[in-house]
Amino acid sequence: MKLSDYAKKAGISYRTAWRWWKQGNLTGYQLPSGTIIITDDNHSKPDLIACIYARVSSAANKDNLDRQADRLKDYAVARGYKIYKVVTEVGSGLDDNSRQLAKILVDPNYNVLIVEHKDSLARFGTNYLEILLKELDKKLEIVNQSEDNQDELMSDLIAIITSFCSRIYGLRRSKRKIEKIIAELKDNGE
Repeated sequence: MKLSDYAKKAGISYRTAWRWWKQGNLTGYQLPSGTIIITDDNHSKPDLIACIYARVSSAANKDNLDRQADRLKDYAVARGYKIYKVVTEVGSGLDDNSRQLAKILVDPNYNVLIVEHKDSLARFGTNYLEILLKELDKKLEIVNQSEDNQDELMSDLIAIITSFCSRIYGLRRSKRKIEKIIAELKDNGE
């Protein structure tokens, strides 16, 4: 049946049916004329199972972490998603060793990952994570898209400076440790 007929039969708007088609939630094919033919008999909305990921950068913001998770739960319920899991994490968005995020990226039990801000997922590389999720037949939903590009640019600049500073201070600390070990080895060797 045509997509418009499917929408009427399912009791949804044509735009919603078209979005479901584009997301791959409906089975069918498209004619050369552009007409979309739906072949599945299931007229209900496919189950969207959400995994919620909330993150803050420091333990000082831990109370904000719970509020963030609650807001995301409310959002998922309002969208009609079934909530599979709520994952909270305290850690830097610059660090690429987020254990909780790594676990949920490979978890096969959900099809929508919900985060509040792009930076809640990762400071850099969220586009790559979105591509990965798409390859795994999952969708990334960022609830609060930043509209102010200047603020986003400043945040990225601050994140880069912070990253470089932490690496520089870490290198100095590492160099002092190595010098101390060498001095102790020389003292023990004589």
